[in-house]
Formats: sequence, structure tokens, C-alpha cells
Amino acid sequence: MSQIRRKRSASDRKPLGRFLSRTSDRTGIPEDAESENKGRSPGVSASVESESDAGWGRLRVFLQKLGKKADSRSLSVAHCDLTATDLLELGSLLRFFPQLEEMDVSWNELIGGSLMTLTSHLQHVSGIRTLKLCSCRLNADDVAALAEAVGSAPLLEVLDLSWNSAVGGGALQSLLGKLPPSLRELHLVACQLTAVDAAALGGSAALLPGLRLLDVSCNPRLAQEAGAGGFTELAAALSHAAALSALRLQGCGLDAACLHALGTSLRCLPSVRELDLSCNRGLAGGLSRLTCHLPHLTHLESLDLHLCCLSQADLEALVQVLPSLTALTELDVSSNKDAGGAVHLLVASLPPARVRRLPLSSCRLNEESFRALALAAPYLRSVDVSWCKVVGGRLSLLLDALQPSVVLELRLSGCNLTADDLQHLADACRRGRLSALRVLDLSYNGPVGDAGWSALFAAGGLGSLEEADVSLRPLTSAPCSAWLPALIGALPRMPALTRLAMRRWTAGEQEGKQLQHGVKNRKIRLEWDPEVSDDLNR
Repeated sequence: MSQIRRKRSASDRKPLGRFLSRTSDRTGIPEDAESENKGRSPGVSASVESESDAGWGRLRVFLQKLGKKADSRSLSVAHCDLTATDLLELGSLLRFFPQLEEMDVSWNELIGGSLMTLTSHLQHVSGIRTLKLCSCRLNADDVAALAEAVGSAPLLEVLDLSWNSAVGGGALQSLLGKLPPSLRELHLVACQLTAVDAAALGGSAALLPGLRLLDVSCNPRLAQEAGAGGFTELAAALSHAAALSALRLQGCGLDAACLHALGTSLRCLPSVRELDLSCNRGLAGGLSRLTCHLPHLTHLESLDLHLCCLSQADLEALVQVLPSLTALTELDVSSNKDAGGAVHLLVASLPPARVRRLPLSSCRLNEESFRALALAAPYLRSVDVSWCKVVGGRLSLLLDALQPSVVLELRLSGCNLTADDLQHLADACRRGRLSALRVLDLSYNGPVGDAGWSALFAAGGLGSLEEADVSLRPLTSAPCSAWLPALIGALPRMPALTRLAMRRWTAGEQEGKQLQHGVKNRKIRLEWDPEVSDDLNR
């Protein structure tokens, strides 16, 4: 499967090393400059310069094989299905990259266990500032190799090891103590971190005075194993990370006790601008342990509490503290069912002219709360009321409140929209209220009808739209022949469109060919069901 995913066979890749060697032989450039140039004096400088040029040429050939372009300061070979042999070749070429500042080797799952072949050459790129190794199946030996080599990168500012499950469980500890003081961002998403790892992270916090972003999301064991006290130690140590501006703890198994420990440290971190506590269901009923500390975050701009099972008491505690968060521009309480009944209180407590995002999808909005949302709508850059059935038949209340050229995202998935709703949406487009819109999600709204879709696409006014989704629900299907001509005719008036999702809609062969022609010329990614795509490609 790996060989298939490369879009090239193994035989296509193997001659690469031999080709590079033959190139060196033909040009007279040796593989080892030191041994070849030993004893020379008059032409040493010219020989080194010639070798550098040849090395850069080898690097360009290597990257061209991967469909990449060479850049003296940035190297990205992400999603290239690199093998251990490729990594060895890449490592040997780093010496021709002395100005390299960014390197991304992410999403190459075949290089796990062989990272040393790359890290052993890091001394040649001592000015590197960003190193990304996401989803490479790194093991403990790889992390140890990185720990030994990271000292060769004294200017490193961003390190991303996310989506490597073997990083947690002890392997990380060998690396943390060797991270350079220059580090500004540390990403460890979904690394299977444990309470022991949390304690180790806490111990290294004082050694990273410049740390501005810490992301340990999707590590559900981080706050478990209460006896180990790992998260408590991490939370306490964060009080020393005075420069911290973003803390992401999504899905870390946090509970009310964790909030108390975290809140105590947040009092010492007025520079925090982003706090993500989402997907921690254990917070239910205990949010007040955190909210009493939030007023100290005078620069807090983004607070994410989606999918935290917030209770009515939690929401009341949040409402009480919101007036003191004068810098807040984003509040996410979506996927909290009780939030629907508190929207009017939330909107009244927020600084209306500053709030740019207030997603309320899956919040059981009622008519009163939907009307309250309309009060904040004029200033919102993103509107998301997906899976709120009350929107159906009442969309005009929201659209009439929008200011022209303000909203960038409009998400109305699964809202039971009607044909009249889409007529109102078409009117808003014609009046220029959605002229800046980039994302429009109308998926899972079957009752709209052909007239509604036709009116929307015939209206125009979506010149900035980049993504559109009109997909039907799973296990359903319907013909789109009645409104497809309106969509095809609208494509030239949507020059920014890059993605069009129409899953489970069906079309005739001729209509399908017309649509395929329209999106192919524009390089728009069309998302249909496999059987529909097969029909289009015939």
C-alpha cells in the first residue's frame, strides 16, 4: 500500500542514489570534499565552491523526484512517503543547506526508527528555527537521537512532534532537558503522553523562558493517574512560563481538580491570549474553579470550551466573568446542549463590538436564544449554528442582522432550512451582505428543494467564496438536474472557489460532464460519492 501511495514504484526510486553518484563522477566532484581536497592549496576555494554548486544541484534533483522545489531557507518534504533510504540521502545533503531555517518532514510514516540518519547531520544547519516531524511513527530511539542532536540547533524556536504515539510513556523525558532556551513553540498533540510526561514537562518549563505556545492536546492520559500528580506539577510549573501566550489542552482528561490547579497558575500568566480546554467532559460542574481566576488574563482573546458538557451552573459562572474579559474576541461553547438556553446571557455579557467568533452548533438553540444571537451577528466574522433546528424557517432573522462584507464563514449544516430560507440567502447575496464570504456550509438540508438551490446560485454576490458544501445526509440521494445549470452558470462568478462538496447528489451523464469540465478548468476540488465520480470520469 505504501508503494502505491507514493504514485511511483520502488524501482523508480532506487536509481536515485546511483544517478546522483554518476553525476558526481561525470563532473569530477567527489562525494567527500575533505579527502579529495587534502593537500591542495591554489584551487581549494574554487573546488569547495564547485562542490557546493554540485551539491545544490543534487539537492534539487532529489526534491524534484518528490515533486518539490528547492529553497535555500525552507525545506518541506511532508506527505512524500519517504523511506529510510530517502532520509539517509536527505541527511547527506543537509551540508549544502547552510541557510536552512525551516524543515518539515511530517506525515512520512515509513521513516520511523531511522531518524538518526537525519539528525546526525543537524550540525550543518545550525541556524534552523522550525523542525516539524509530525506523524512519522517515531520511536524511543528516534526521540533519543533527536535529544542528542538538538544541541546543534541553538536557535530552534518551533518543534512539532505531534501524532507520534511512541513519544509518550517516558521517551520524551530524554529530550525535554536538552531543548534550547530559544524554543517558542512546543507541539505534542496525540503523543500518548502520561502523567509522568506531564511532570517532566513541568520540570522543563523553567528552562524555557521564551516558551509562548504549548500544545499537548489529544493526550487523554495526561491528567489521569491521579496518584502520579503529573498534571498538578505541570500546572504549577506553568506559572514560571511568563511568556506563555497560548495553552492548548484539548482532550486531556481534565476534571474540576485540574481546573483549580491550572487556575492558580493562570493568575501569574497575564500574557495568555489563547486558552483551549475543549473536549474535556470531566469539567462538567466545576468550571467555577477556573472562572474565578480568568479576570487575571487581561489579554485573553480566545476561550474554547466546546464539548465540555457544561452545566447551567458552569454557564452562569462563565457569564459572571465575561464582562471582565474585555479583550475576548472568540468564545466557543458549541456542542454543549445547555448553552442554548444561556445565549441571551452570553451575548449580553460579551463586548459586542469585539466578538468575532461565537460558534453555537449543537447547542439546542430556542427561538429566544436565536433572536439573541442576531444582536451579536453584525460584528461576527464566523457564524456557526449548525444542527440547530430552530434556524429552519427563521434564517432571515440572522441574515437581516449581518453587516455587508463582514462575515467570512457561514455554517448552517443540518438546520432544516426551507426554500424560503434559501430565497432570503439569495437576497442577502444580491444585496452584497455576503460579498466577503469564504466558507458556506449548507450541507444536510434536504427540504430546501430545487427552487431554493436555483435561486441561491443564480443570485451571484459570492465572488470571494472559497469553499461550498451542499451535500445531502448519508444514506440519502436526490437528483440535482433542476438546479445544476444554475450552479454551472455561477462558477465563472466565483473565481476564488477551490472546493465544492456535493455528496450524494446525482446527475445525468451529460450534466455531469458539463460540471466536470467547469471544475476541471478551474482546478476546483469536487467531492461526490465514488459511484458518481466514476460516472463523471467515464
